[in-house]
Amino acid sequence: METPSDDRYLALKAVMMPRDTNPYGTIFGGVTLSYIDQAAVVGARHAIRHAGWPEQPLVTVAMDRIEFHQPVFVGDVVSFLTKVVRVGRTSITMHVAVESERKNELVRLTEAQVTYVAVKLDGDTRKPVPIRGE
Repeated sequence: METPSDDRYLALKAVMMPRDTNPYGTIFGGVTLSYIDQAAVVGARHAIRHAGWPEQPLVTVAMDRIEFHQPVFVGDVVSFLTKVVRVGRTSITMHVAVESERKNELVRLTEAQVTYVAVKLDGDTRKPVPIRGE
């Protein structure tokens, strides 16, 4: 079932640090992807709570449509804004926009879609469960 929303949720905000640079002095893309995954799950959990659905463990199953538009620099204060793209029977897909303000202008740095599946943790197994509850 499609449930698009125009509401963006500020899931995470972070200052980019020198320890996260690549050999070119900009922030390593893998660091940005890690923040995107964290922000997307925070946004997904927020959307699930807001909808009144039960909170369940969510596991990342896909990262898609990753686009690095601009480099991220040390000292950038980066916002990770999330939006629900789609809710399926056991999954939720989030869009994450990564932005920073530079010289009084909002700059889109990166964006991606991340899909999670709700699971029941049972020992070593993870069984998908309905995201809206049973």
